[in-house]
Amino acid sequence: MLQAFTRFLSDLTAGEKDQGRFEDGDYRLAAAALLIHAAMIDGAMSEIERNHLVGVVMLRFGLDETAAHELVTAATQAEQQAVDLYRFTSLLNRSLDDGGRQQIIEMMWQIAHADGRVTEFEDNLIWRAADLLHVPQQARIALRRRVAETRPMGTRHD
Repeated sequence: MLQAFTRFLSDLTAGEKDQGRFEDGDYRLAAAALLIHAAMIDGAMSEIERNHLVGVVMLRFGLDETAAHELVTAATQAEQQAVDLYRFTSLLNRSLDDGGRQQIIEMMWQIAHADGRVTEFEDNLIWRAADLLHVPQQARIALRRRVAETRPMGTRHD
């Protein structure tokens, strides 16, 4: 906890921190790897999902487009090397508070909804990730509804 707080303070005072440098202990890398997993769990990541994923990480992590693409590339490699979700969720549990972990689940729902439908594989993955991140069932369901309600009317298929 103290480490996460000191890293946060360091990030604030660094000013010109290298946005495109994502190390193994970086919670953004762990979060993006979960998003990659969500985008790919139904077979392959579509161009729509990839573009949406880049947009989500740009917005949530304050990255420019180049850094966001670098994060997605690094996260794809990390996700391919992982044997389970624990590697990512344990880091997120150490790095984020309840609200931050709920934002990760919200981001996963955004990726799952990107192609206009949520498969049972995506739903199950997000349920497991929410459980590992200690996000209560009610919050997980509320986040899903909120994301679904923000989708343009013609793109809801779930």
